[in-house]
Amino acid sequence: MSDLQTFLDQHPIWNRAVCLCDQWTSGDRIPALSLMVGTAEDASSPFFFGRRRLNDPPVGQTDEAAETRFLIASITKPILAMGILQMVERGELLLGTRVSEVIPEFGKAGTYGITVRHLLTHTSGLPDMLPENRELRARHAPLSEFVHGTCQVDLTFPTGREVSYSSMGFALLGEILERISGLSAADYLKQQIFEPLGMQETVLGAPSEWYEGEDPAIERVAESRIPSEWDLGEDWNWNSRYWRTLGAPWGGVISSATDLGRFAQMMQRRGELEGTRVLSSRMVDTATANQLESLKEIPESTRRCRSWGLGWRRHWPAHSANFGDLLGPNSYGHWGATGTVLWIDPEASFWAVILTTEPQEPRGTLVARLSNLIAATLGDFSTTP
Repeated sequence: MSDLQTFLDQHPIWNRAVCLCDQWTSGDRIPALSLMVGTAEDASSPFFFGRRRLNDPPVGQTDEAAETRFLIASITKPILAMGILQMVERGELLLGTRVSEVIPEFGKAGTYGITVRHLLTHTSGLPDMLPENRELRARHAPLSEFVHGTCQVDLTFPTGREVSYSSMGFALLGEILERISGLSAADYLKQQIFEPLGMQETVLGAPSEWYEGEDPAIERVAESRIPSEWDLGEDWNWNSRYWRTLGAPWGGVISSATDLGRFAQMMQRRGELEGTRVLSSRMVDTATANQLESLKEIPESTRRCRSWGLGWRRHWPAHSANFGDLLGPNSYGHWGATGTVLWIDPEASFWAVILTTEPQEPRGTLVARLSNLIAATLGDFSTTP
């Protein structure tokens, strides 16, 4: 047992966190929840609470932690971003490269000045989703149609003037990754990030073989609860074969708490894990710094209080959603609409992965409450002599 796990088992706030997870899943407030925390040098065991199948009876803590995978939704974005930044540090791309230089069809009036940096910081002016998003998903459109639509869509504001979350910006980043590398985004991330880091349970889009055999791997992916008011079709919602296999660069990664813990620990260690380096320490520092400071047409209050790195959302002061209230000023991470969050506090040297199957937009209240308990516990560990 690790020193961290021993500490956690004896800490009253951590025990409160475990009890809360048990209560939420036993009472069906959250169908499934997986949890892992750590530091630059140590990590807890993975924890799993609840059940994989929504129609199964509610239960509390179980022993399926290491085997259960989740659709992590928009935590996909910083993972894809790190693939783009590998290209930058290898001299294949610049943050200032215009998107139209790589994707020539993205060149309509008003979009010529959009750069890779704008896509990574959500300052491009592209919408979050296309106007025809539901129609595309309902007819099982391939990723190429989302890219084509993004090349044609009108901007919601002039580039570099505001910040507005844009999933379609990451559709273009996935296309850039593919056109430069010659690999699909899924294969690139597998070869350049997942395999080097030993993330054996992680994929961008479930491969077809996950649906084959007597014990198909897809059965180890926990079902997400779909709010009835969202009115998502059963054959194209998060649990459908279409969506799980699409590999959307903005939200299609399937992973486990253990694998995402390895990714978080790599970032905490500034690009290296167990002797394998996937990013330079300088690139990690750049990716997690406030990138809005250089965009002077962005309102000052936004640059100061709602900052973004490159693919990473930094901790926003006086904003409890998802990250909670106790992280340091230079903390960063990302959340997912399926009810997931990953955050890293570089100065306190701890991180957390919380994966659930209960959508918590827009406030992420439950994962924020759990984040506070985790930060309070790990803060004591980091200051223990």
